[in-house]
Amino acid sequence: MSEHGIQLDGLGVVITGAGRGIGEALARKFADRGARLVLNDLDAEAVRGVAGELGVPAVPGNAASESGIEELLSAARTELGAVDMYCANAGVAPAGGPEAPERDWELAWEVNVMAHVRAARALLPGWLDRGRGHFLATVSAAGLLSMLGSAPYSVTKHAALAHAEWLSASYRHRGVTAHALCPQGVRTEMLRDTGSAGDVVLAGTAIEPAEVADTVADGLADGRFLLLPHPEVAGYYAARAGDTDRWLAGMNKLQRKIDAAG
Repeated sequence: MSEHGIQLDGLGVVITGAGRGIGEALARKFADRGARLVLNDLDAEAVRGVAGELGVPAVPGNAASESGIEELLSAARTELGAVDMYCANAGVAPAGGPEAPERDWELAWEVNVMAHVRAARALLPGWLDRGRGHFLATVSAAGLLSMLGSAPYSVTKHAALAHAEWLSASYRHRGVTAHALCPQGVRTEMLRDTGSAGDVVLAGTAIEPAEVADTVADGLADGRFLLLPHPEVAGYYAARAGDTDRWLAGMNKLQRKIDAAG
């Protein structure tokens, strides 16, 4: 375990996007490890169902907006006393490239990036005063690599990774850690909605959300920044950096397969 290893037992944790998928799996794993939770999702019925099973509070709402984050953190502080960890897990993946509607690009930016920025802005003063705090960003392997079929997702997930890296580089010596969760395919509604791109690129190696949560718990205990439920992503990331032209040619080959499948 590194000096930044995190034990979940007793930790006050907020998880967004906790009504299903990875967020729900994180909630179940963290509860099993003894964390004290407040769960959020835009889908009130879904998050209340998960929270009810776990016996923890649900705070439905839009955790991407400034007012939504303010309401969520206010409720969380009432329930937990202090927020020790914030899991910025909610995300969206609109399809398309530059031709995608402006509203889709704006939504991806708000949910996948500014939700993280706004939460960190609200939490950092208290964390720095205490000398302790943890920010977990669900980024996706798309933030390290790319996601064919969705430029808004790829672009904003790169930005989410950059934000988490910046937090880690800037504050780890002051007791504030950041962690980037970067899975490839996970068997969730988001994967099902990716169509032929998801079928060609991700479906064959897709894993269950519970496996992602296992990786997160183990990685946090070890103090790792990159949490990779698909370990092979590290090799792809190195290949991308080491020979970018070759990597792009390989990605374009995948795109041609997607075009043929579509």
